Amino acid sequence: MTATPPFVPSDIEIAQQARLRPITAVAADLGLGPDDIDQYGRYKAKLPLSLASQPPKGRLVLVTAISPTPAGEGKSTVSVGLSQAFRRIGHHAVLCMREPSLGPVFGVKGGAAGGGYAQVLPMDDINLHFTGDFHAIASAHSLLSAMLDNHLYHGNALGLDTKRITWPRTIDMNDRALRQAIIGVGAGNGVMREERWVIIPASEVMAIVALASDAEDLERRLGNIIVGTTSGKERTPIRARDLQATGAMSLLLKDALRPNLVQTLEGGPAILHAGPFGNIAHGCNSLVATRAGLALADIVVTEAGFGSDLGAEKFFDIKCRAGGLNPEAAVLVATVRSLKMQGGLPKNMLDQEDLGALERGLPHLAHHITNVRQFGVPVVVAINRRLSDTDAELAMVADYAAKYGVRVALCDVWANGGAGGEALAHEVLALLDAKSANFRPLYDTALPIREKIETIAAKVYGADGVDYSPAAEKSIAWLEQHGMGTTPVCMAKTQYSLSDDASKLGLPNNFRLTVQEVTGSAGAGFVVAKCGDIMTMPGLSKSPAAERMKVRPDGTIEGLS
Repeated sequence: MTATPPFVPSDIEIAQQARLRPITAVAADLGLGPDDIDQYGRYKAKLPLSLASQPPKGRLVLVTAISPTPAGEGKSTVSVGLSQAFRRIGHHAVLCMREPSLGPVFGVKGGAAGGGYAQVLPMDDINLHFTGDFHAIASAHSLLSAMLDNHLYHGNALGLDTKRITWPRTIDMNDRALRQAIIGVGAGNGVMREERWVIIPASEVMAIVALASDAEDLERRLGNIIVGTTSGKERTPIRARDLQATGAMSLLLKDALRPNLVQTLEGGPAILHAGPFGNIAHGCNSLVATRAGLALADIVVTEAGFGSDLGAEKFFDIKCRAGGLNPEAAVLVATVRSLKMQGGLPKNMLDQEDLGALERGLPHLAHHITNVRQFGVPVVVAINRRLSDTDAELAMVADYAAKYGVRVALCDVWANGGAGGEALAHEVLALLDAKSANFRPLYDTALPIREKIETIAAKVYGADGVDYSPAAEKSIAWLEQHGMGTTPVCMAKTQYSLSDDASKLGLPNNFRLTVQEVTGSAGAGFVVAKCGDIMTMPGLSKSPAAERMKVRPDGTIEGLS
């Protein structure tokens, strides 16, 4: 293990001091010439969509984590550092990650491109407008909203019931005032009705871009979007293709469908594309990005949102199933601090050694190990080292994980970049060399919707059972009646607990999951089950990260870290 330096600058200071390689040089590492990419300045580029249809040569490694806490786990940082480490030890690796949303950037995180000496660059561009993908997705989504209300205004020939319109509006910002609104107020301003906004990572268009295999599949999926239903007992679904919106939406998304090439802090290739949230959507980067990576590199490191109960489950059951992907190894990220918090230690005491709290939190780690293994994917535990960790605490976590027969590696990529991830890279290589993976989804999509939900609740969350609101019961019956009973299920629940109650840390037991609402994402190809108090439009905190951001006189950015 490399020594941790006594002082590490802030993320943005490290990023601004870095010497970036021209994106043409990064592309050359992948065997691509200047004519194979479309450059967005010197350090960003769009890759050809055709790469996603080429035969894969790489091996797929998923990075997931235990449930997040305010103590921090560092899953994205470990993902970046692991890809850097592979390249340091002579392996042709590429990183595939999601694009950040402006909502969390200005709300809580202040940035979402890794950290320390394990970042993707140019960090400020990636966290802000990047290549315009999110704007294109917002425009396509908003076009469908506008065409829907225009259809209502001009006579509503399709017979849409204005009380049963399910298509929301969208914006890439945390804005609680838009969760529920009235639109069309005033003469000549359209049909007055209730409306709601969702943040772009929760938009079905985002999920479609993330799961579409090519331009033709994108247009087909967009056409399948259900915007609402007719009135009466039958409630016939009305789709985007019925509004003749599909062609124009595809036009707006033609470039957004192409993956983005950037680089890690150490100059290695990183493909960032799409950004569905893990708690309210399926939480994975795009299928075309992952396929492009597999066509270009020997090892592809990718991540899925939040813990294994959310991101990894959806990666395996939704993305891998949709794209025919074959993950061969997984990394489960944990920190001593977060495990002590799972064991009941208050946040203000996490920097003190407390073996008792750590021991109480370790069953939480065991649950996530079991979660990954049940998909037939071997796992290594990455202990993401923090400066406050003691030798006794690190040894306790390593010994506990070893009892479960999993490999363990200390990881220090935040402070030491790729050099701090070499031990982890060697452990992952050992898993790949063993060729012990036998990936299989958790459930058969032919099962009824309720049985799929209950399988996830029992096997992934550890719930004793599932309760359904009357509205959810009715929605399930309607979805199965209209051809959506044989799709995967995308669970929307809190990321902070294995249960649907954010306050229940550690390893909750004797709990039941409550499904409040079930909706159909016919274009994305799954149904969404919303559990507990989950919202698709976040709000800002009392002191959002945006308050600490500005552009300095020299043009550099302050506060984006």
